[in-house]
Amino acid sequence: MSRPSVAEVSALIADLASLRQTPNRTSAEYAALMNRKADLLERIAACTPDDADTAEVARLARERADSLKPNN
Repeated sequence: MSRPSVAEVSALIADLASLRQTPNRTSAEYAALMNRKADLLERIAACTPDDADTAEVARLARERADSLKPNN
């Protein structure tokens, strides 16, 4: 896994803020953003393998993202 860039983290934060302010957001848009967030957090955790807290945050984000996928 590649190390996330500052630009990727910044873009995710901006997209999270934008989605929060979008009154007509769809569940698909929300699910896609949560999946992107989980991917990013997993990549961060992969870069810090000795950090149990980071790994737990990534695991919880993935669990949440997976729960939002269709057919769940």
